[in-house]
Amino acid sequence: MSIYSYTARNIRGKDVELDQYKGKVMLIVNTASKCGFTSQYADLQKLHEKYSESGLQILGFPSNEFGEETGTNEEVDVFCQINYGVSFPLFEKIAVKGGNKHPLFRHLTEQAGFEGFDEDNSNAKLLKLMLLNRDPASLEDDEIKWNFTKFLVDREGHVVKRFESFVNPLDIESSIQALL
Repeated sequence: MSIYSYTARNIRGKDVELDQYKGKVMLIVNTASKCGFTSQYADLQKLHEKYSESGLQILGFPSNEFGEETGTNEEVDVFCQINYGVSFPLFEKIAVKGGNKHPLFRHLTEQAGFEGFDEDNSNAKLLKLMLLNRDPASLEDDEIKWNFTKFLVDREGHVVKRFESFVNPLDIESSIQALL
């Protein structure tokens, strides 16, 4: 199954078929408004502004998997616009892990599994310690570990790379440029 086979509801409740993004490079991100990584919205927006005309499409998928996206879809939308000027597409809150995981995220995690933590990155070390304390078993599978996990998808709809929460969006700019 291709990334283009999936449909998701946008933040306003309208079905969006992902095949409308054929030929685009996509960065698909699970997001949250009350997370230590929430400021990544600003850098996602910078990437959107810089590369959307070259074919980059950022897609944000809010999720309350980790208890950090408690607002309604409308509240999430307003928060993102007011605080970060987000103009890339946002979708309805979805499950990104577990048995009720949205089929898109099932596909993403099957195509790009968890590769571990960068032990040289202080945010990665903190996230790993937190997960070791909360749910050590979660470190042993390919599920989403936390908010702001990013999946880079090429113009043909293939998942190219997964970037964990602690990787800043601007740090993957060269990977995006290589696909554009």
